[in-house]
Amino acid sequence: MSTPGNAMDSLSAALKCNIIPNQEYLLQGSVLDQYVEVLLHRLRGLCDNVDSGPETFHDHELCFSLRINTGGTNAMPMSVFSLRVRRALDVNDTPFQLRYIGQQELGDKNRPTVVRSSIDMACSSTIIDFLTELGCRLDFEYIARGYMFRKGRMKITVSKIFKMGGSKPGESVEPISQSYLVELSVLAPSGQDAIGEDMRIFAEQLRPLVQLEKIDYKRLGNIM
Repeated sequence: MSTPGNAMDSLSAALKCNIIPNQEYLLQGSVLDQYVEVLLHRLRGLCDNVDSGPETFHDHELCFSLRINTGGTNAMPMSVFSLRVRRALDVNDTPFQLRYIGQQELGDKNRPTVVRSSIDMACSSTIIDFLTELGCRLDFEYIARGYMFRKGRMKITVSKIFKMGGSKPGESVEPISQSYLVELSVLAPSGQDAIGEDMRIFAEQLRPLVQLEKIDYKRLGNIM
């Protein structure tokens, strides 16, 4: 078994060689309920899994935050780390998924997509207890139900988001809006910004049914 030091060295070397998909390229939009079937029909024609149809999913997602004081004894702003735990409700015995999502990069404003750090890993059901003991705070949770398509290395999801009203996932849910969330994303190693142009071209083919855009979460936070 490798020592922790050797494991960290191996991970660092892999990151430097750009062989780990640690960045997410992302565009988001929404489509009204009455038009979602038209959008699904178009995606079936554009995407790779035409014969088998799209994959379906029914997931419970919990969103945690971890605040760390990086300023020592000085009164410095705290760094906030976002962690998400997702588990399938429609498939038994599947591992939980832990995901770290970083802040979106503030690079070239002409970039066609959001670019942010993202690392995914499978884990056991004890991950929620572990994060709680670590000091993470549960900010919110929701149920996502919908369809997933593939186009090359691009992933397209069309999700209905539900807020939870019962003590157990799926016990009592209510849709948060009369629309579906549409996300176009690619996970890739850093430095592959050409992906963004491919995503922009694909997104153009979905207009005017859905307008996929870069979402500035900081501006949304100020509005809210």
